[in-house]
Amino acid sequence: MKTVAIVQARMSSSRLPGKIMRPVVGKPLLELLVERLKRARRVDEVVIATTTNDGDDLVESLTQRLGIGCFRGSEHDVLDRVRRAARAAQADVIVEITGDCPLIDFEVIDDLVDVYQRNDYDYVANILRRTYPRGLDTQVFATSVLEEVARLTNDPADHEHVSLYIYEHPERFKLHNVESSLPKEFWDLRLTVDTAEDFELIRRIYEELYSVNPAFTLKDLIDLFQRQPELRGINQHIRQKAVR
Repeated sequence: MKTVAIVQARMSSSRLPGKIMRPVVGKPLLELLVERLKRARRVDEVVIATTTNDGDDLVESLTQRLGIGCFRGSEHDVLDRVRRAARAAQADVIVEITGDCPLIDFEVIDDLVDVYQRNDYDYVANILRRTYPRGLDTQVFATSVLEEVARLTNDPADHEHVSLYIYEHPERFKLHNVESSLPKEFWDLRLTVDTAEDFELIRRIYEELYSVNPAFTLKDLIDLFQRQPELRGINQHIRQKAVR
């Protein structure tokens, strides 16, 4: 079973264009995300699924420098882009990651892939009931499941949000949510990048932790927020856009 982390990433983000290439600690955010994915023991390969837009030539150039896979497809039909990226990489299992999560935790990924491999679920994630901070979003499912979804729905929302149809149809797919052991006060931390405020928080976190330990984990993040609770206020007012 070949497990591939497929990262949806493009330069033309509506709220913060070019965010994936913004530098932090001297590296683009997307490169930092890839570094963290490469530490996951249960991931065999990392592929960036980007678009055919000219602006995403930068993304492809970065993948070449990092020595990882790149697939270019539709900007708006993200489901098709990820499905075709998985097929090109000969992936049996997809670990779906979005490019706005540069603090993704490799230990969390390994835990979720372990749960998926040891059970008979169609879909394992940590987003169905949120007990992990937003930005550690990890979803695991078979490529064959995504192929099935592509045959079942033409809804534009389903094709923009890759896993939406899967977790909205528990009568068809066996779903499992992995929950954290974090105190409830940390469940609503916002560790994703959609706005300038989000980017400022990520920059502060990396400047605090990366030079000490590039392989910092969720535990290190929580320790930092306990030492510096004012960090939470940087982007606490930002609201996530609804998928529907």
